[in-house]
Amino acid sequence: MARPDKAAAVAELADEFRSSNGAVLTEYRGLTVKQLQELRRSLGENVNYAVAKNTLTKIAARDAGVDGVDDLLNGPTAIAFIKGDPVEVAKGLRDFAKANNKLVIKGGFLEGKPLDAAEITKLADLESREVLLAKLAGGMKANLSKAAALFQAPLAQAARAVGALQTKVEQDPSAASAPAEDTSAQTETEEAPAAAEGSEG
Repeated sequence: MARPDKAAAVAELADEFRSSNGAVLTEYRGLTVKQLQELRRSLGENVNYAVAKNTLTKIAARDAGVDGVDDLLNGPTAIAFIKGDPVEVAKGLRDFAKANNKLVIKGGFLEGKPLDAAEITKLADLESREVLLAKLAGGMKANLSKAAALFQAPLAQAARAVGALQTKVEQDPSAASAPAEDTSAQTETEEAPAAAEGSEG
């Protein structure tokens, strides 16, 4: 590769490192061109899966300020540059590696932190962003329903109490006037001694 071509390749790789939120380095020795195309398709549109020369990748990573990839650059290397959900990419690589044991996940980095192969496998076991958001939305909906029920409960209880009182009054009209009658009876008994005092004088 001529010097200008190398410089262009390094600049392109460095841009990929800078514009990605993570990357997974793999060894693809023994995979056919058709299998590599299949892998690229399975990883989706938010991933650029690029075959790269190790020496140029080292320079590009250094230029981009990415640490922890030098030790992974042994043998033929292809890099999955992640621009979307890292969990989906980890799942895609893990599942493809299960079906095609010639793909080896070496390690990578995410948000500037290095990851080894085991950590990428653990990442693949997590739920995707979409699933987590759906669960979060479901949880929020359930909590909102509970909150609404709590707010409505006192009103509903008050409405039931008023309804019960109204039914009682309809069945027994004297229940509504009973307190008034008691008051008038009390007034009559209070007036009686006064009348008696007047007759004595």
